[in-house]
Amino acid sequence: MSQAVTSNSHLRAPVALSGRELVRVMIGVMLCILLAALDQTVVIPALPSIGNELNAFSGLSWIVAAYLITSTISTPIYSKLSDIYGRKRLLIICIALFVASSVLCAMAQSLAQLIWFRALQGLTGGGLMALTQSALADVMSPRERGRYQAWIAGVWAAASIGGPILGGMIAGGLSWRWIFWINLPLGIAAVWACQNGLKRLPQPKRAGRPSLDYVGMLLLSGSLSLTLLALGWGGAAYAWGSYEIIGLFSVGFVLLVLLVFNELYVRDPLLPPRVFSNISYVANITLTTSTAVMMFICLYTIPLHFQLARGTTTAESGIFLAPYMFAGAMGSIVGSRYSRLNGTMRAPMRAGTLCCFVGLVILAVLPLGAPTWQLIAAMFLAGVGAGATNIGTMLLAQSSLSFRDIGSGTGALIVLRAVGGATGSSLAGAIIAAGVTVSKAGGDAAGAPEALSQHSYFAMAYLVAAALAAINFVITLLMPDTKLRGGAEATPMPE
Repeated sequence: MSQAVTSNSHLRAPVALSGRELVRVMIGVMLCILLAALDQTVVIPALPSIGNELNAFSGLSWIVAAYLITSTISTPIYSKLSDIYGRKRLLIICIALFVASSVLCAMAQSLAQLIWFRALQGLTGGGLMALTQSALADVMSPRERGRYQAWIAGVWAAASIGGPILGGMIAGGLSWRWIFWINLPLGIAAVWACQNGLKRLPQPKRAGRPSLDYVGMLLLSGSLSLTLLALGWGGAAYAWGSYEIIGLFSVGFVLLVLLVFNELYVRDPLLPPRVFSNISYVANITLTTSTAVMMFICLYTIPLHFQLARGTTTAESGIFLAPYMFAGAMGSIVGSRYSRLNGTMRAPMRAGTLCCFVGLVILAVLPLGAPTWQLIAAMFLAGVGAGATNIGTMLLAQSSLSFRDIGSGTGALIVLRAVGGATGSSLAGAIIAAGVTVSKAGGDAAGAPEALSQHSYFAMAYLVAAALAAINFVITLLMPDTKLRGGAEATPMPE
């Protein structure tokens, strides 16, 4: 594969900041990431308490789903707007609206109100994720950015592990409403940090008055909404082969095709086609999507594996997930260190995808009675590889883009990562649900006991994830070795 030539127009070196100014930027960015990451997980253990107080249980899953759907939809829209109007202004608006919607969630008097307010919260949560990543690209060269991306990975891992624990403590000791009230002081601190830390972010300079691609926004929102609904309802509310699920996927695909045609001919597209003509960028968004599918298969199955197949409690199963999350942060740190020293990421991404493959195969082949330390070692190996791959895809994708497309390209990458995560969760859920159904019926066809029958389905899920890791490894063998920019441009490394 060869590196597509990127036009030099609109390329710009990152703004030179002092060490103190970079710390201020990172404080604002990490507070925004903490807000967005916590609200994806902290509410989960509080769902029973919410159902009891609001006297509604049938639609509790929508408290989580509404946030995920709207945050995914809004991500590329905020990214495009930031390319036109700048990051700082939009980011501060997003934080303020996020806090306001959190207050509405805390004051909700019915489940329907809470779901709608969570949807509003997601509309701004998507902006927090996309704008912070684009802001980093404005002030740091890709070669230096890896070190700070590792900080973000650490915050994300801490929020992912600590969010459910914090949510359970708050819901049990105070009230579930305090889960949303805590966003008020965090949001105020984030506004202050961004106001002071992002003063020198560059402002886009565009000839003429920019036009917004409203048709593209509607088509993208419709396509993503229907696809995510189908992934969430498939195998749960409706059978995968039902008319409802097939219809949602079909209409979502039609809207996607219309979006492609719209983006080819509109004056200022939401997702510029030139971005997707870059071989390096396309390779990295393919990798990040596939890695997200693989990671969420693990995130979904690891706690259930320990509960259903190995007989641990719910609390213990959550603890056993921690090594995988910690390993992901470690992989990001190692990858970022390599990128800063060597100016490229293809080698650690190759090693990372190979580690994922080996770790997942070990998880799949270990027998039911294998020592726990062997499972943890395999999870750690897979987690380190996923972390190194994830940080590499972000750095290389942004390095391959011109300044005018940083926002749009970053937004598209984050959206595809979210869709990959939803796909992974749905795929793992379908496999495990099939295993539970078989085991409840008295074991598999060979008469295996319930735990062994369920264990075989977890092995199947890990093998699916391993197959994706193998595909990712092949992609890293074929992709160009893009040099991380220290100045204005990205250039392929000589073979």
